[in-house]
Amino acid sequence: MHDADHGRPECCVAGGDSGDEPDDLPTNPYGDTSPAGTGTERMAEIPAGSFEMGTDDDVGFPQDGEGPRRTVDLDAYYIDRHQVTNAEFYEFARETGYTTDAERFGWSFVFQDFVGPKQREHVIDGAAGSSWWLGVAGANWFHPEGPGSSIEDRLKHPVVHVSWRDAVEYAAWKGKRLPTEAEWERAARGGLVGKRFPWGDELRPDGEHRCNIWQGSFPEENTAEDGYRGTAPVDAFRQNEFGMYNVAGNVWEWCSDWFTADHPGGPLENPTGPAEGDEKVIRGGSYLCHDSYCNRYRVAARTSTDPTSTTGNCGFRCALDA
Repeated sequence: MHDADHGRPECCVAGGDSGDEPDDLPTNPYGDTSPAGTGTERMAEIPAGSFEMGTDDDVGFPQDGEGPRRTVDLDAYYIDRHQVTNAEFYEFARETGYTTDAERFGWSFVFQDFVGPKQREHVIDGAAGSSWWLGVAGANWFHPEGPGSSIEDRLKHPVVHVSWRDAVEYAAWKGKRLPTEAEWERAARGGLVGKRFPWGDELRPDGEHRCNIWQGSFPEENTAEDGYRGTAPVDAFRQNEFGMYNVAGNVWEWCSDWFTADHPGGPLENPTGPAEGDEKVIRGGSYLCHDSYCNRYRVAARTSTDPTSTTGNCGFRCALDA
């Protein structure tokens, strides 16, 4: 398990009541998201072309395999401008009756600061190596902190507690797919070459917060100077030059690729990662990232986790062939 926070410890067992069924939510603020309404109006069109993927900087973690910097050629594609929202996932669950992995397992990982008195009695165990994660029975996409919590006031926030399989199933329902890691990075870079962030090399240009990450001393104090202690709305902060929101921070995003830290030097054409593996790539960092332990909110940063893993800081966005 990586220090980024993921993994489903064997000591935790399924159990607990997920609580009320998601049958009385307010109207989806984004309107119709059913398959019949599927389109590209909220997707960015990325033209065919090449870009420089990865980095040779030594600011990351050797085991993550951020380098070498390499030339990658991609066909044209579409990618969601923002992460899939709670409202959108709710439409999917309501229309299909889909049961997520967290619901099947009966529990999911919740950040320690968000486990209140109502949820404390449902704590199963912590995550090995990451004491700030608590396994909470009944925590899932509809009850992000466990029994007694709800997404009702977070409809425009990214859906969390979704596994790789959950993300794939949603994407298929929409007639889409998960982006490859290369597609994700090209879109996140927004046309910039060799920059650390989607907007340049400075984390806070002119003192402006451009992403939702941890401020303060992790995990003891979060000053929330960027305005958020947990997830932010999917359209918070400014877009990059490709019109992408929140490709740095907010929530980790599943990619289609199996993880490897070894890459050919390039040039590469439409790479899709290894044919098999144990863990899937996740990209972008989250609201819990801090440079003292996890500065993976850079565009070249990457890590991985078990495809069955579900946490309160991992979501996804979809892609589509052009």
